[in-house]
Amino acid sequence: SFISISDLTHQQRTPCCSHLAWSTNRFKEWAHQGRGALPMHSSLPRAYLILVGYLTDGRQEDKDGCLYVKDNTGIIPCELLHFELQWLESLFLFPSWAYIPQTDHSAAGYIEILVDPVPVNRLRKEVSETIPVIYPALAEPLLVSRSKLSVAGELSRLSPLLCIHQKTFFFLFLKCFTSVVWVPVLVKKPNQLAWHHTLQLGHRYTITGLSISSLKKSGQRMFVTSVTSCLLPYCAEKVKEQALDSSWQEESSLSASLETTEHFNDSSELSAEEWPGSIKETKIISYVGTVTKILNAQAGLYELDNKVCLCLAYQQLLNSARGIRPGACVELIDVHLLQKPLVSSPFIVLGACLNSTVLLRSFSRLSTPYHPPVTSRNLYLHLLFCYNLGMPLYLWLVSLLETFKERFSCFFGHHRLLLSSKYRDPGPAEKFLVPVLQAVVPDRRETRDIYQEILAKMHHCPLQKYLTLDPPYQVPSLSALGRVAEQKGWEGFCPSQLLSPLEAQHMGTQELNRRLAWSYCTFSAGSFQPQLILLGVLRVSSRRSSLQLQDSSGTLPCVISHRDGTPFANTALIGSLLQVENYQLVVERFIQSDFPSWEQLENSEHVREKKTSIYVQFYFEDVQVLHSVEGQIQKDPRSNNTTSLRKKNDDEGCQRGQSSTGRTGCVSHLFLVTQKEGLMLRNYQLLREGGGEEQEPQRSFQATVLWLGRPQLWSHPRETKSLPELEEAGRDGGEGMTRQEALLLFMGKSLQWFPFLHLDGLYRFIVPHCSDLEVFDKLSFPPVPAEFLGRPSCPLCLPVQDNWHLQHETWFSFPIESKAALTGMDQRISSIPEILSNSFRGSLVSFSGEIVERTLCASPKNEKPSATLSLKKQKGSLLASDHSVKLSISAAAGSPVVLDIYIAATYLQHLRGLLPGAKILFQNLERKISRFHNVYCTYIASSCVTILSLPASHQLLTSSCAGRASSPSLVFISNLQRHLQTLPQARILCHVSCVLTLSLQWVCSLCSSIFKEGKCTRHSPPCPSHTGVRQASARVLVEDGTGEALVLCRNQHVAAMLGLSLLEWEAVQSCVQSRGSLFIQYGEATGTGCVEELEDPIACYLRNLCRSSLISRPILLDFSLDRKPSKVLQPAPVQVRNFRCGEVEFVSQVRPRQSLLCLNVEEVGQKALCCLNRERIKRMSAHCQVGTTT
Repeated sequence: SFISISDLTHQQRTPCCSHLAWSTNRFKEWAHQGRGALPMHSSLPRAYLILVGYLTDGRQEDKDGCLYVKDNTGIIPCELLHFELQWLESLFLFPSWAYIPQTDHSAAGYIEILVDPVPVNRLRKEVSETIPVIYPALAEPLLVSRSKLSVAGELSRLSPLLCIHQKTFFFLFLKCFTSVVWVPVLVKKPNQLAWHHTLQLGHRYTITGLSISSLKKSGQRMFVTSVTSCLLPYCAEKVKEQALDSSWQEESSLSASLETTEHFNDSSELSAEEWPGSIKETKIISYVGTVTKILNAQAGLYELDNKVCLCLAYQQLLNSARGIRPGACVELIDVHLLQKPLVSSPFIVLGACLNSTVLLRSFSRLSTPYHPPVTSRNLYLHLLFCYNLGMPLYLWLVSLLETFKERFSCFFGHHRLLLSSKYRDPGPAEKFLVPVLQAVVPDRRETRDIYQEILAKMHHCPLQKYLTLDPPYQVPSLSALGRVAEQKGWEGFCPSQLLSPLEAQHMGTQELNRRLAWSYCTFSAGSFQPQLILLGVLRVSSRRSSLQLQDSSGTLPCVISHRDGTPFANTALIGSLLQVENYQLVVERFIQSDFPSWEQLENSEHVREKKTSIYVQFYFEDVQVLHSVEGQIQKDPRSNNTTSLRKKNDDEGCQRGQSSTGRTGCVSHLFLVTQKEGLMLRNYQLLREGGGEEQEPQRSFQATVLWLGRPQLWSHPRETKSLPELEEAGRDGGEGMTRQEALLLFMGKSLQWFPFLHLDGLYRFIVPHCSDLEVFDKLSFPPVPAEFLGRPSCPLCLPVQDNWHLQHETWFSFPIESKAALTGMDQRISSIPEILSNSFRGSLVSFSGEIVERTLCASPKNEKPSATLSLKKQKGSLLASDHSVKLSISAAAGSPVVLDIYIAATYLQHLRGLLPGAKILFQNLERKISRFHNVYCTYIASSCVTILSLPASHQLLTSSCAGRASSPSLVFISNLQRHLQTLPQARILCHVSCVLTLSLQWVCSLCSSIFKEGKCTRHSPPCPSHTGVRQASARVLVEDGTGEALVLCRNQHVAAMLGLSLLEWEAVQSCVQSRGSLFIQYGEATGTGCVEELEDPIACYLRNLCRSSLISRPILLDFSLDRKPSKVLQPAPVQVRNFRCGEVEFVSQVRPRQSLLCLNVEEVGQKALCCLNRERIKRMSAHCQVGTTT
């Protein structure tokens, strides 16, 4: 049946072909041959349709050089393998053709004319007269003439169709029949653009009516066709060589009507010193191959023969790449061969420049899709020509854009991502790529002249030279980044490096494996080669109540801070696309191991289980927002046309909810956060909607807030830009202002607001699709029945609904007096010295400080998990429930004042960023005093943690602790009493008086019983351990002239205090190993122990050593206060003691001895002793003067 152009374009949605004169067998054979190269594709289905139409070169007013088939119903582009000029505007029957629609059906497809059409009417043949011509050898010197000429020659080269400043044209080159001389001919008349389809390389032609012209800038001369020019096949019988007149040589050239030249910058033409490595020259080749895959139609990349990449981006594909489908055969003439332009590229690349010719030799017989490239808003080509990239950089650009599109098109749509700034504001992809290209492409670049590229006798183009590019940046997917970080984290994991060998060799099995259970390592962007750029959509998970970056591959938790120390609270950024180049990738490593002792740390078989927790932390100031979601209700609560982030309202994405409509406004209420509690299981017994059934404890958190003003109703967008409630509070200092305290309960999907809600933040709750100003009051209820209320002002509880939106407005910046008047309470952040002070009376404390050390330890025996936590197993907990983490917090970097905080493992799954060097705000911690009178804090159900600043890169270590920040200061023993709580460690120059006790033991690594003769001595029940560890301790009396102190030394410090070398200490411990234990007691030391017999050699040696004068010597001792002595000592009064110096006896008051813990022992040389004594004398004089004045 006949089909019209209109019906074909509107009704046919799939590719099809029609062969009127073919039999079924011939069609099957034709289809089978087409599947040879690509057997996975199906052949074009056959349709029995008759197509009749006119062949034309387009409308008279808008001819673009393409061919069309038209009838009275419409017009459609077509492609032919063979075309004659006399076919134009003639009626044809098309016996064999194929219709290829576009994949997105947004526009009509095109027709492939498989065989020559059959004319319905007889074609007219024009009889031409003899034409006087000249040949290229003689025509080249005549490029200074104004007269019109006719030139005959062989077509040696044909440029692609070009469109510059809305003018379409092309160049052809005629070569002399007997030499290599050629002349260029510019064809720019609309009626002559169809010549491009009939011209064939190697054929001979005659062109009449040529005039001479030149380019203004370069002066390049060429022949230009005129309106009367004709293209004729060369026939020797119908031409005669024209005689030349000498007057032709005297005429001057006429400038061409092409007024401007396109100039682009070429980054591939660089001097050798700008790029490391050697610059390669491309080879010019010709190639015939079959298109096997469309790699990227918009970027002009195609795959040939499953092994070669064809790049057509450097040409203008004015025919929208019609015909270049998988299965089509193309011939490439004078293309550039680039071998491995990218380090990661698996292909050999063939690049077609403006000097190359791309010919379609046969159409595809397969039902393969057609992806027309967009030229007007093509971001690939825009960046290519704007920065004039060489092939390696362009291929890298394409890979980045493909990655960008693959990761984020599901969030924002393909077209929105790849918007080009040529016609509108730049899209997210361009915002990301422009700074990258500016950093990669050098400033000194050559200019690309496309006319010179086509016309110059010495070829010069961006593809002529190249350098294999190792990309300086990579943009991995979030899932790939997590895998790489996890791999690098475990590659660098070495248990023996996490612990000091001097400490590890004295640890028992339980302590050793506990210290290895939790460690971390960090990576910056520069830790990876090439550098990794982080891209992701900011989301907040209500399931995990944490911020995270998301792409199509997965999610990555994140911690965001501000450099000025304010918490991150910008809820309007949810759903925005972020780019981060400066970040810290943290890999928290958790292992379950059974190392018997430190000697087996190199044996990985003792690691039973390995888990990781990976997250990224960065400052918001290092973030570039590539795309923000417009119309968010969080950006402007007054808008009644707000939209949600995505249609999918899943838990992990935590979408914003549905958009409000013009019929219902939204109600909002401003509030101030006065207290926030942590996230945990709570037993809120809220009634279900369907009845009175009680709910199980669920994850939740609560915050105490102060409502400011009254709820407000918004009906139009941007009704007001001010905060009337806050202005009212600022005018009168809070007096007379309507305020009410409330307890907000966050459960379910409202847990997404946990990382945004912070102390002293002003927020606004927005209820969409609502006009009831009493919505907040109707949902409130008392925390306990009214008859049990202790006070009338007890805050009401308000469960936050899932569809409510939270918007952060600003931070509360009123003075403390105004704030107290507004809130009715005094919210105070204490300092660490205040909390450590004996005069401090508070039980719940809030303070900020910097983490100095992080240690995993056993939970205190008196600390039991809360009943709420034990109701349900904590999912996601990576540590055993009997573990706790001890954080040593200093008031500031380098401060000696340190406060210890203990956090149970059950809370740690919600706490990220607790790394040494980070500044943290702790809220509502419980202050405790131990039986040894030490002040410490514990994390309880009402506690909360906020990351104020991230650790500096140089502070991050790969172990679980960072060590002390500053070297110990030199003090006197007499001054220790006043610094009991605030002095973490110090140094004294002292004299060893004697060794009071000495204990050497070989104990079981598992049960700590005595280990003797290679086995544990515990019998009831028997201990299966076969590993023992050495432990040593000594209590030494030292004095520095101002007082005495008892120093407890352990393990390796015992050898240093006794003055034994490493070999001597090893020999002593080996002797003890055979007997199990040894204990020596001397002098006034109290305690129990077994005194060894005098005939025991090792006991005699150690006893004599402890009593010898070799021990009594000056040393430099680093120490900390022994906060856990062997027994709790009651405060002792000042004692009166007698001292004798020669024959003179003195009587003096002596303070009680302080208990110190040895950290390091250094021998003092004569010069160092004199220097330190001088310093001591100065300090002593100053001390005595102060004492005299007081």
